[in-house]
Amino acid sequence: MILRLLRTMLLLFAASITSTPSTAKALPDTLNVDVPEKARQQGQFFTVRVADTSSKPGLWFMERSYAMFLQPDSSWRALVPIENLTRPGSYAILVRTDSLEQKIPVLVKPNNRKIQYITLDSSKQGIKATETEKTRVKAALQTESPEKLYTGSFLRPSPGRTSSLFGLKRSYDGRPVESYHKGIDISAPRGTPVKSTANGRIILTGTVTAGFRLHGNTVIIDHGQGLASIYMHLDAITVKEGQSVVKGEVIGRVGHTGISTAPHLHWGTYLYGTSVDPLLFEGKTY
Repeated sequence: MILRLLRTMLLLFAASITSTPSTAKALPDTLNVDVPEKARQQGQFFTVRVADTSSKPGLWFMERSYAMFLQPDSSWRALVPIENLTRPGSYAILVRTDSLEQKIPVLVKPNNRKIQYITLDSSKQGIKATETEKTRVKAALQTESPEKLYTGSFLRPSPGRTSSLFGLKRSYDGRPVESYHKGIDISAPRGTPVKSTANGRIILTGTVTAGFRLHGNTVIIDHGQGLASIYMHLDAITVKEGQSVVKGEVIGRVGHTGISTAPHLHWGTYLYGTSVDPLLFEGKTY
């Protein structure tokens, strides 16, 4: 009798559990990842955004990890650079949280940049980068400040004609190609004001007298969240390291210092230390 009563009570208890609606919130079974443009050229970048997750996602592309940064709408974002010499083809962006991961197929297309043959005058021939400038420039361009300092569209830093495009493979004085152009050249008279492309913080001012023999007088600005801009071959620098600048503020003057064939501004943009085409930013908002 007692056993029959216990059996009946267990059956009633089990029935009550299965019939009671669950109040627990269901966890998502996929990540909310958005990559608006999944086909990009060498020297461009992918925009990756992750929404509906409270924890910072991890992100990988071509076996390299990239920090994602929190945005005002609580999403996470990264502008993932495609190195100019990346082999065209199919790749994947991997996004991962503690419990979920997602692979997004992407395509890298060729930018079909040609070889540019440059002849230096005798005063510029044989100039090599010093260890000082190589070390300081590399470190500055790899800055990843978490705060987004830039807002609105990006400004062209100097008036003038674009005399050399990003990504051109370069041969100096008939020698084999050893590098490519990591920015654009803007032809302008010596002394023309050079302005900051966006709000930011000056993280490097390098001068010829301090060992910047190849870059010439140089300014690098941190714009936050992995984005930096560089201004080379300046005649004069009008800012100091650590100084905050706003878009359009004069930071120097066009010059002919370092490896330069005529007065011009070399303007470059970098994401996580990798050069990308600055024309992607001019007049654009990100």
